[in-house]
Amino acid sequence: MADEKNRLLFNFDSPAIEKTWVTVNDNVMGGVSDGNFKITNEKALFFYGNLSLENNGGFASVRSIPTKLALKKNDSISFQAKGDGREYTINLYTNKRLTAFSYRQAFQTKKGEWLDLSFPLSKFVATSFGRTIPNSPPVNSEEIESIGFMLGDKKSGTFEITFKNITIRQGSE
Repeated sequence: MADEKNRLLFNFDSPAIEKTWVTVNDNVMGGVSDGNFKITNEKALFFYGNLSLENNGGFASVRSIPTKLALKKNDSISFQAKGDGREYTINLYTNKRLTAFSYRQAFQTKKGEWLDLSFPLSKFVATSFGRTIPNSPPVNSEEIESIGFMLGDKKSGTFEITFKNITIRQGSE
């Protein structure tokens, strides 16, 4: 990403970056899904596991630990992803401590195929417990302190997705 309008956020170039990511699965609410991640030799974040709908479960996620991301209003978050054909979401977490709250956008993967994806901050939708919150204000870029990826497609079974080069594309304003 040599373009001066792009800024690398995460590149997974070292196993030590594992310390800056965590999983949060439905077991926080009594579910039994199992989501894990590792940094691969190919310098990518590999998120994998088994999604279960038992005990009112149904989600597995991986996210960066909170830190100042220095995003601006018209930025977009871009990355490469190679998935399993399932639909995932990219989630943004703010410094406001609200239970099960995030801003999100969904994306569809193609099994075994790398995709270049980009998500403008202006298109993220406020959610709580997986439901859209009507009449919510747009995400405030200055409050974003963590990004994550989640599977919650209501389909039990194994999953796997790989991410590379999470960047910020600066907006025009």
